[in-house]
Order: sequence, then C-alpha cells, then structure tokens
Amino acid sequence: MEKKKKIAPFVVIILCLILWELVVRIGQIPIYVLPAPTKIIASLVTDFSNYMSHSLVTVFEALVGMLIAFLLAIALGILMDAIPIVRESIYPILVVSQTVPVIVLSPILIIYLGFGYAPKILTVVLMCFFPIVVNFSDGLSVIDEGYKNLIMTYGGSKWQLYKIAKIPSAMISLMSGLKVAATYSISGAVVGEWIASQQGLGYYLIRAKNNYAMDKVFGCVLMIILLSLLMNALVSAFGWMATPGKRIKK
Repeated sequence: MEKKKKIAPFVVIILCLILWELVVRIGQIPIYVLPAPTKIIASLVTDFSNYMSHSLVTVFEALVGMLIAFLLAIALGILMDAIPIVRESIYPILVVSQTVPVIVLSPILIIYLGFGYAPKILTVVLMCFFPIVVNFSDGLSVIDEGYKNLIMTYGGSKWQLYKIAKIPSAMISLMSGLKVAATYSISGAVVGEWIASQQGLGYYLIRAKNNYAMDKVFGCVLMIILLSLLMNALVSAFGWMATPGKRIKK
C-alpha cells in the first residue's frame, strides 16, 4: 500500500503528459501557442549547452544568496532568543516585510546596486531569510526548562546553553526553514534576472518568450523546477548530516 502511494503521483504526471501530447497533436496546436512535451524535451537536448550555462549562473546566485540568508538568520535568531526586547522589536517588522512582493523591490535594488550579481543575490536573500530566521527562532524558544536549569546549575554559561542544548534542539526547525528557503532560492534568482540581466535562466526565459519560442520557455520552467528540487535535496542531505538519526520532514 505504501509503495502504491509513492508511485501514484508519478502515474498521474505521466498520464497528464500523455494527455497533453495527444491534445497538441490531435488539435494541431502551433508550437508558439502550446508545445508538446516531446518538443520541450527536444529543445532541452538540442539547446543543452545554453540551458546549462544559464543554469550555472542562476544556481550560483541562489547558493550565495542562501548562504548569506543562512548566516544572517542564525545570528539574528540567536540574538532574538537571547534578548527578548530585540525579538519584540524585530519580529513584527519581519512579518510585515513579507507583505511586499520581492519583484516590486527588484527594480529598486538594480538602481542602487547595478546590473551585476549583487541585486540578484540580494533578491534571493530577501526571499530566503524569513523562513529560516522564523523557524530557527521558534526552535530555539522550545526547550525543556529542566534541561536548561540543569545546565545553568552546573555553571554553564549562556553560550554553553546554546551550544549544548538550544541550537541542537532547534536543528529540526532550522532544517524545515532551510527546505522552504531552498525552494524559494532559484525562484528568487530568476525574479532578479527578469528585471535586468544578460545571463541566467530568468534572462533566457524572457528572451525565449520575446521570440515566441514556447518550447524553450517551457524548457526553462522545467529547468527551474528541477533546480529547485536539487536545492531541496541538497538541504535534505545537509539536514541528514547535521541531525544524524533523525528524519527531516518538511
């Protein structure tokens, strides 16, 4: 039964792709309106070098942005947990900041930071920072008081409390936030590339759209999905190494 549950989504996807292929072929729908799945795969094969070169740029921006967001989230999460007034002051601002779409900020970032990597990486940071810091901060606040009192009774410092108890206990929450952020990271890089860029999947997608090359547009979408899944898998592998014996669930 468990095996059937795992296979079911793949069966549905395959059936949808077959139906899509049949509709396009029977209806003789032009490629600039809706390409068949086989045409999309063909474009990935024939234009593989272009997809890969642009994908490497997007992945670089996503990884650097994720790393910066991770380091900032760890520092701020500990600070908010250690000093209650900091949490009370900053937490509401973090929540309100999520009401502003990042794509609205991208043109502003480009005006101040130029057309290089910086605005794209900062876009990734803005999209990834919130889920990491919120999950990590919440994880730090959930700790058994008896365990905390035991460490303090034996003369443990505040840093030792975090090192021995709080940070290890918050790892599951941190990994959950990282998995969400990993999914956002590729999208964040692509959003930054949409506004102004000469490379990256976002740039390639816009160029293909302007040329009505819908097979390449869908190819870019497929690459974005695959890269997002890859980033999620990398975080899961990191979580497996950081929390041995514990299964990280989204």
